[in-house]
Amino acid sequence: MGILSKFSRGSGLEARAARSLALTATSFAASQIIRLASNLILTRLLFPEAFGLMALVMVVIIGLGQFSDVGISPAIMQSRRGDDQDFLNTAWTIQIFRGFCLWLTASALAWPVAALYGEPDLAALLPVAAFTLFINGFRTTRLETSQRHLQFGRITVLDLSSQLISVLISILLAWWLRSVWALVVGNVVAAFFSVLLYQFYLKGPKNRLHLERAAVHELIHFGKWIFLATVCGFVLSQSDKLILGKYLSLEQFGVYNIGFFLASVPMLLGHAVNNRILIPIYREKPPQVSVENFLALRRMRMAMTGVLMVLVVAFSATGVWLVTLLYDPRYYDAGAIVTVLSIMHIPHIIILTYDQAAVAAGDTRRFFVLALAKAAFMVAGLIIGLEHAGLLGALLGQGAAMIAIYPVVVWLARRMHAWDPQHDIFFAVLGLLIGAICFWLNWSAIMDLWTKAQI
Repeated sequence: MGILSKFSRGSGLEARAARSLALTATSFAASQIIRLASNLILTRLLFPEAFGLMALVMVVIIGLGQFSDVGISPAIMQSRRGDDQDFLNTAWTIQIFRGFCLWLTASALAWPVAALYGEPDLAALLPVAAFTLFINGFRTTRLETSQRHLQFGRITVLDLSSQLISVLISILLAWWLRSVWALVVGNVVAAFFSVLLYQFYLKGPKNRLHLERAAVHELIHFGKWIFLATVCGFVLSQSDKLILGKYLSLEQFGVYNIGFFLASVPMLLGHAVNNRILIPIYREKPPQVSVENFLALRRMRMAMTGVLMVLVVAFSATGVWLVTLLYDPRYYDAGAIVTVLSIMHIPHIIILTYDQAAVAAGDTRRFFVLALAKAAFMVAGLIIGLEHAGLLGALLGQGAAMIAIYPVVVWLARRMHAWDPQHDIFFAVLGLLIGAICFWLNWSAIMDLWTKAQI
């Protein structure tokens, strides 16, 4: 009981981190259950092309968001002024202006994007979907303040509440309209309720419009490399959608996105923990200060990677069976995609915890260099894979890209005194074993994908 009491009520870093990790994992699990249930209902109400269209819309929306990201959230969590209201109000004011500009930009890009992909519907869908960027500009900085201090209880409840509202509205609209518009409007509603719930139910002073010169200077100085890094982050995370969306038919692309939806679960959890928890941990326990700090980080890293590996095994081993069980025959090819893509995420999972060490130390330049290298290798892996082996080659290329990037990861991690070769070697060997077994279990489905998905 003493240990449980320490972690459930303690105010130390390890206790707060343990509670935050538990809440993040609980929130993620509940969110994925809601997401899966919604996906299963929507795939029966809508057609595969609707999911392909929505994927193209989201590529543009995510791209605009990342191409203009000046790192406000990590700046608040990292800065010594992260609790200063003048600093927070300045960040909020910049965020609102950015959101408005992004909405105008998306509206201007609607026709060119529709022409590029040969999908006229995109011209009308994009301006409406992009309104989420404007709405999210009003999101209170009390969210970042809570994350800065590893206080996730109320955030978890609010996140799940807004997601449930969005899902219910999307399903009702899909039943009524039988159109991709149900997905678009659902996203707008989710953004609105999320901002509203944070505004009224997170504790702390309310934001006001304000610009302080010193705060603007700090945010811009910190954010210039973050901006470039998030551009690279967009290429890393969305290059498969950009490239495959052009090569595949809309129906095939919709099936790919169903496979990606399931295969991405371990990575989504990893990124949720990484982005929410690691900056405060690295800031308060920098590994270069003491062996104890390094060993505490090793324990956290081992636990996190181990949990993600268990999820990879679950999805890669059962991907084909899971898709056959949950979806109708239009989506069966997604099963092999789940298996292969889950395995290809293993190298990324192993290196996931290193880059935030640079952000926490304020070294955003090295963070950008790593992001640039990841993006370049990912694009190369996708294109080379497509040219030589079609869709299956593109999937394999994603894993090869993350293996090729490892020397750059070691360069950054060594500079931050965060590199842990024992962790990396152990999970690399385990990953090879997992990959071999899961490929063997699903070999016939993978070969069927190879035969049917040549480009």
